[in-house]
Amino acid sequence: MALQEKLDRFKKQQEKCQSTLTSIAAKAGPSKSASIQKRTPVAASPLTNPRTPGPPVKFSNDTERLQHINSIRKGPVGAQIKRVIDLLLETRQAFTPEQINEACYVDVNSNKAVFDSLRNNPKVNYDGKRFSYKSKHDLKDKNQLLVLIRKFPEGIAVIDLKDAYPTVMEDLQALKAAGQIWLLSNFDSQEDIAYPNDPRAVIKVDDELKQLFRGIELPRDMLDIEKDLQKNGMKPATNTAKRRAAAQVQGISSKPKIKKKKHEISKRTKLTNAHLPELFRNLGS
Repeated sequence: MALQEKLDRFKKQQEKCQSTLTSIAAKAGPSKSASIQKRTPVAASPLTNPRTPGPPVKFSNDTERLQHINSIRKGPVGAQIKRVIDLLLETRQAFTPEQINEACYVDVNSNKAVFDSLRNNPKVNYDGKRFSYKSKHDLKDKNQLLVLIRKFPEGIAVIDLKDAYPTVMEDLQALKAAGQIWLLSNFDSQEDIAYPNDPRAVIKVDDELKQLFRGIELPRDMLDIEKDLQKNGMKPATNTAKRRAAAQVQGISSKPKIKKKKHEISKRTKLTNAHLPELFRNLGS
C-alpha cells in the first residue's frame, strides 16, 4: 500500500514538471524552441550520401620571393644602403621610401638605421620626401663636362667624374678624340687624369730655352730624379722606391735596364761593304 502511494506521488511530480516546461516554452516563443531543436543532436542516417569534397586549398607560389625579401630586410644595414644607392645611381630618379620598398625591397620607413644612414650619406640627396643620387660634380652633358675640365689645368681625376651622368665615360673619350682634352694615367695609382687641351692657349718656347733644357743631363736612376724634384719643392709623379719594393715582394727584378748605345755610322767608320753604296747615302762627303 505504501509503494502505491509513492508511485502516485512520483507521477504527480512528473506531470508538474511537464506542465512547467510547457509553460516556459510557450513564454519563450517559437524562435527559442527552434534553437532548442537545433541544439538537439540528430543521429546521421547511414543511408544518406556523404558530401562531395570541395576544391583543394591553393597556396601561393611566391614563397621564394617572400624569403628573398625577408633576407634583404634582415640583412646588414650596409648591404641595404648599397641596394638603395645602386638603384638611385642606375635610374637617376628620385624615389619616396614607399617606392624604394617596391623597387628593391628595402623598407626605409621601418628601419631607422637605414633611413638615417641614407639621409646622411654623401652620395644621396634627401629633400624631405624623396631620395636621389648625388654625384660629386653636378653635370648633365658633354659641354658642361668640358667646361669643368678646363677649370682644372692641373688635371682632374676621372674617378671623380665617372658617376656625374650615365654617358660621361663615352663623352670623355669623344673629347679626347676631338683633341679637346688629354687622358693620362697616373704612374703610381694607374688612375686616369683628365687635362684640358685648350687650343686658345698657344705656348711658344724660345729656341735657346729648348737647347738649355735638352742640354741638362738627367740622372740615370729615377730615385735620384725624384730626390732632385723634392729638393726643389716639387712632388714627383712617380714613386720608384715604392714600386721597387712591391716588385721585390712579387719576385720581380727592379733593376733598371741599361740601354745599349746604338752605334751609328760616321765618317770615321771603316767601311767594309763599299760595294753596297746605297747603305751609306746618309754620309756626307
